[in-house]
Amino acid sequence: MAPMEGITRYIYRNAQHTHFGGVDTYFTPFLSPSQHHRFTVRERRDVLPEHNRDMHIVPQLLTNRAEDFIWAARELRQLGYEEINLNLGCPSGTVAAKYKGAGFLAKKEELQHFLDEVFMALDLKISLKTRIGVERPEEFYDLMEIYNRFPLSELIIHPRVRTDFYRNTPNLEIFKDAVRLCKSPVCYNGDLFTSSDYREFVQEFPSVDRLMLGRGLIANPGLAREMLGGPSVDADHLFRMHQDVYMGYRSEIPEANNVLFKMKELWAYMAYLFEDCRKYVKRIRKARSFTEYEDAVRELFSSCRIMEGAGFAGREMPA
Repeated sequence: MAPMEGITRYIYRNAQHTHFGGVDTYFTPFLSPSQHHRFTVRERRDVLPEHNRDMHIVPQLLTNRAEDFIWAARELRQLGYEEINLNLGCPSGTVAAKYKGAGFLAKKEELQHFLDEVFMALDLKISLKTRIGVERPEEFYDLMEIYNRFPLSELIIHPRVRTDFYRNTPNLEIFKDAVRLCKSPVCYNGDLFTSSDYREFVQEFPSVDRLMLGRGLIANPGLAREMLGGPSVDADHLFRMHQDVYMGYRSEIPEANNVLFKMKELWAYMAYLFEDCRKYVKRIRKARSFTEYEDAVRELFSSCRIMEGAGFAGREMPA
């Protein structure tokens, strides 16, 4: 499961794992260690072992300062984590402007020095999640030379440049070269939204045995299970998972508006599973109280069927 800020925190991870599974490794939304060397209450809560039982969790860090990464990695090691992931993929303008996430890719010399310091100081597994460049796909060849200098536990590649954000299509030609050139295990990430997408990818890249699912898995929490040959998502299990997430947020977040905001964010993805759901999703979006929200959700589940083979297809609500 890909790290998705605001969505894939421990409440969601536990619910997906309980009701659908199929995921080998869950990456946390990024933690941002600062020069003050402390995690926020929210960040620490997300990585506490008691909140992540019976799941393989890899914490992700967002920073361009080696000393901050090293401090955070050691703190996480004390909590029992054996692998840490560096975020080199976030395309957000505010993040990239600070040369973090995908913005760090513009500072290749600094990136190499960063990795030199990190690998010299730490004895745990380190993986990277990267885009293929900032503006041009060809930037990736220089980045690959840097990555190949280090014993990465895994290189997760989202084959878009930072300026693509999530537009355009993943650059599979660059990814083919990455598979050929990379000395570390390669994981693919990008636009795998349905089991059909999965089958097409496996046919084209039979040697790639690691896939990271993001938006497709949020839209269809049973997608990983389906890819492994398991049953398709069904309304009963989806409703139960929804209830676990919803009640989990209600127990953790005191403000009703914030709970509803987070649930509406999930529906921006899950709506793609349902046939003729526009008016019901509109009611969910307009809900201003728990009662209004719960009524709208129950009506959607009772009125709309889940479409076979459906999956995330874009940001616009399906017709």
